[in-house]
Amino acid sequence: MSLRRRTVEVLIAAGLLGVAAVPPAGAAGQGRPVPLRVATYNIHAGAGMDNVFDLDRQAAQLRALDADVIGLQEVDVHWDTRSQWRDVAADLAERLDMQVSFAPIYSLDPTAPGAPRREYGVAVLSRYRIVSAENHEITRLSTQVPDPVPAPAPGFGEVVVRVKGVPVHVYVTHLDYRSDPSVRMAQVADTRRIMAEDRGRKVLLGDFNAEPGAPELAPLWNELADANPGAPTFPALDPVKRIDFVAVSKDGVRVRDAAVAETLASDHRPVVADLLLRR
Repeated sequence: MSLRRRTVEVLIAAGLLGVAAVPPAGAAGQGRPVPLRVATYNIHAGAGMDNVFDLDRQAAQLRALDADVIGLQEVDVHWDTRSQWRDVAADLAERLDMQVSFAPIYSLDPTAPGAPRREYGVAVLSRYRIVSAENHEITRLSTQVPDPVPAPAPGFGEVVVRVKGVPVHVYVTHLDYRSDPSVRMAQVADTRRIMAEDRGRKVLLGDFNAEPGAPELAPLWNELADANPGAPTFPALDPVKRIDFVAVSKDGVRVRDAAVAETLASDHRPVVADLLLRR
């Protein structure tokens, strides 16, 4: 079962774009596919390849992608000094005039009474109105407790956005980084189960911490198509692995193009993809 938590923050009137863009009934071209540009980016808690925290730099890079929907991983919200105790998800959304849904993996007590909770997780930024949001549990091996064992934990974010009248399920994930693939195998099984509960057009964005041909990812490709950008994404300075993905449901979504942006604003490079949504 999924865990519903605090996720949606509407920041700026950009939330009206999805409504304003709906064509009138009977308009010419109403049956044509709807374009949507999406991106995924592991933002390294706001730090670049130089390990310097710089949200201005990351916001500029995200703006340059010109994406309608962006999945972010390694997002700090009042986490600690590495990100200056800031709400990175809200800060980036405000700079980009986008809506945001944050799905924490960890939500810890504050270090001082009255301070905000310390949270870390994934987020979705959207130019279109976020009509619903959920934070699902998948199998995780915690980095916050001694001697962890695989157990369900939150941090698999899902939103529904309405793009020119077309509803789209967008999921954002960050799979386990360890060399042992067993936790990722369980996470893939959880992901497929959760996504199978939804009907319609689906987009999965994330840092999978495995390359496209990894055996543990193979089940994903039964239902999803990999928007292959044709270039590696990690590490950003001299990338040798493609571990960051845009994947789409084979029914209802078509990939027109995909690319990797060359930037050192994080230790990963972002992937951007142009999609067509069937009405």
